[in-house]
Amino acid sequence: MRTRTLLTLVGTVAALSLPAVAPASAADTAVLTTGSAGGAAVAVGDTLTAPLAGGTHATLYSSATGTSGVSCASSTFNATVTDNPAAPGTATESVSGQTFDSSSCTSNVLGVTGVSSITVDNLPYTTTVASDGTLTVTPASGSTIQTTVKLKTLLGSITCVYQAPSLSGTADNADNSINFTNQQFTKVSGSSLCFSSGYFTAKYAPVTDNGATVYVN
Repeated sequence: MRTRTLLTLVGTVAALSLPAVAPASAADTAVLTTGSAGGAAVAVGDTLTAPLAGGTHATLYSSATGTSGVSCASSTFNATVTDNPAAPGTATESVSGQTFDSSSCTSNVLGVTGVSSITVDNLPYTTTVASDGTLTVTPASGSTIQTTVKLKTLLGSITCVYQAPSLSGTADNADNSINFTNQQFTKVSGSSLCFSSGYFTAKYAPVTDNGATVYVN
């Protein structure tokens, strides 16, 4: 479920000379269900979506304890379910979209007058969601999680590029949310007005599948 923002790995089991494995019981509960915990399984191929939780902001601050940086009131993500096994287990999603509405973004960095855009690069990312609510976002092999932030300054536009090897978050059935707290990004390019590290925090809720709330089992 920043500027960025949700996201993890597909496993394939090959049974060569072994007898065929019997299908799971219809009573088995999938890791991801809709409507309620233990409800109907989310189908592989379904697209999950979520906006920022009401009244919250997605932030990229220069430190884990500070409030200097970029804040956005509107952001969404889309992720396609690629595997949803029986619980307990780990479901896998492919994050193909994470957007930030630049008109809702502000910056209080000295010398910065506004936010032109925030773009999540190198998609898709893989997200795994475990039955205990642990969520991990990883890029494709040989790639990296990357966000490009374009800022307006008194001297013109600047571009700040930040990268992270992975992101960790949690899923919570209490409000059907996914949460990221102080996930660290490192600046890889940009002017001196771009802070050297970015700490990403965001809460997306509710996560839905065709309008139905999604639960983790």
